[in-house]
Amino acid sequence: MNKEGAIGVYDSGVGGLTVVRELFSQLPGEKIVYVGDTAHVPYGSRSEAELVELTRRIIRFLLAKGAKIIVSACNTTSSVAIPQLEKEFPVPLVDVIRPGARGAVAATRNGKVGVIATEATVRSGSYQRAIQTIEPSIEVYAQACPRLVPLVEKGTLQGPEVEEALREYLQPLQEKGIDTLVLGCTHYPFLQPVINALLGPGVAVVDPARETVAEAARLLREQGLIYADTSRYRAHEFYFTGPADSFEKIGRSFVQLRDVEVKKAEI
Repeated sequence: MNKEGAIGVYDSGVGGLTVVRELFSQLPGEKIVYVGDTAHVPYGSRSEAELVELTRRIIRFLLAKGAKIIVSACNTTSSVAIPQLEKEFPVPLVDVIRPGARGAVAATRNGKVGVIATEATVRSGSYQRAIQTIEPSIEVYAQACPRLVPLVEKGTLQGPEVEEALREYLQPLQEKGIDTLVLGCTHYPFLQPVINALLGPGVAVVDPARETVAEAARLLREQGLIYADTSRYRAHEFYFTGPADSFEKIGRSFVQLRDVEVKKAEI
């Protein structure tokens, strides 16, 4: 590995761009290679075996593109696949679960934390374990939200359909008295304006992207692999395994990329 290697980032679709945007902010000199697995989105209803194999193939693809570290910008595979694959590859694998848990513990005041996530992430119990490992007294309430990823992937970020789905998913958590909500899927920050409006100012909303990128930066710094020269242009690479419609519709403007070529990835 060397400093000029890329930061590999992947997700089931455009959700991981929320992490990419944070990478641009915290590590502006780094080259990003991104994979959106739109051929298999959504991940939330897939089996553990499927998720592990898809993740393994994507990591191999990113390593072939010169990745020096890989960020799983996907809560579902961070929950299910990364724990099984951490020792299989020669580069650090950074998940979004543990950083998100740290953010939730720091934010809560009454010890009641809600998590909205995919079915697979909720089923895994990963956020509950991660949060209660840090602070056992915190009550964690997880809510599966199967309608949200498809809405984001088709570019529907507001309006009656989004509000109806979010009310359905947030109401049970509000009834539990949560004062903190973790966005347990990287697609969900696209919906954060609506989430904030429905929850009101009394609930802190935690997006794990910032803590995740801080963790990646720490690991790179420890190994002397930070590339800090921002004067040299380094072309980012964005790959999608299936349609790139969601990237073209909302992704480019979200991460402010106008001239990036989107390529097809075969995994």
